[in-house]
Amino acid sequence: MPFDIDKIDRPREKLSKTGVSSLKDEELLAIILGTGYKGKNVLQLSKEILKNYPTEDFIQLPISKLKAIKGLGSAKASVVSAAVELVKRGLDKNVVAIKKPTDVLPYTLDIRDRKREHFVVFYLNARNEILKRDFVSIGTLNASLVHPREVFRPAIEHSAASVIFVHNHPSGDTTPSEDDIKLTKRLVSAANILGIEVLDHIIISKTDYSSMKSKNLI
Repeated sequence: MPFDIDKIDRPREKLSKTGVSSLKDEELLAIILGTGYKGKNVLQLSKEILKNYPTEDFIQLPISKLKAIKGLGSAKASVVSAAVELVKRGLDKNVVAIKKPTDVLPYTLDIRDRKREHFVVFYLNARNEILKRDFVSIGTLNASLVHPREVFRPAIEHSAASVIFVHNHPSGDTTPSEDDIKLTKRLVSAANILGIEVLDHIIISKTDYSSMKSKNLI
């Protein structure tokens, strides 16, 4: 029998007592969802969802896939999608100017210690202000996962003048692999055709980083 959520620290009450930063990811999601379904309370539902879709993957899901998750449906999927979009828009309005490619590193803390590779693109305008940060791929980096079309579509939509690529190495070794180099050359070639400058491709770990630009690999 599912445990009674009334007998534990309910997420909303915990938020009021200790602040939003004290809540776990599943507790934050539980507040957004509001209710579970017969046989499973909202906190159990949230834990199950994030077990199948880690937070960094879950927030990238399109609404069509959100609707397909048992216990969500159209209404809850719409609420989640709207909440994620609102946060993204808020972040996009905090314009940050980049003087050198490594200035983006403070905005990559969320992927530094991930157990899977995350490929992130920063799109910049002609004044080197960040227009958008986007997850392009999650998983082992290769040409089949990271396609120029997916990388540069947002660049065209936002009229970006340049881009900076960042991805993490879960191993902790930030040395560019052969696949990293091949992929970067392919993306640089596509960028040249579009008239977009690739400022750098930075590989990060929990404690280190490596610039492919500084290694003359771009």
